[in-house]
Amino acid sequence: MNAKQKWSLVATVIIGVLIFIISYKDEKHPVLKSAAQADAEITKQLWEAKNDERGAVAISVVPLELSPTAAEWKFDVTLNTHSIELDWDMVKAVTLVDDRGNSYGPQKWEGALGGHHREGTLIFTPITPTPKSVELRITGGVEPVKSFTWNIKN
Repeated sequence: MNAKQKWSLVATVIIGVLIFIISYKDEKHPVLKSAAQADAEITKQLWEAKNDERGAVAISVVPLELSPTAAEWKFDVTLNTHSIELDWDMVKAVTLVDDRGNSYGPQKWEGALGGHHREGTLIFTPITPTPKSVELRITGGVEPVKSFTWNIKN
């Protein structure tokens, strides 16, 4: 094999590898995902979605981050109704209660401000020391009071 044939073979292999990487770089191939994507998927798998459909408002809550090392604790909240306006101030309507009975208000709500279908993220300062469990209570604007609990430490 002469030098020209060797360079042609090397170029063909490199092109083949690049085509393989580009064609398989999608969500179906976790090997090629970024570290941030992988961490987000692991976090979502750790926390169970909780739902409450009693009364006029159906609410679903999923913790996005409850790690003791996190800068913020986050909860994804979805509210749905066909009978009332969901225009409550979520920062005033929600509290986080630890296993010792201490209550904490959210720092902020990032999401929709009203309507019949609302979705957003409640952001809290992490509780220190980390409790064994937390309960998210939605008390303002909704009857009956909605309560969602997760165990953090075993």
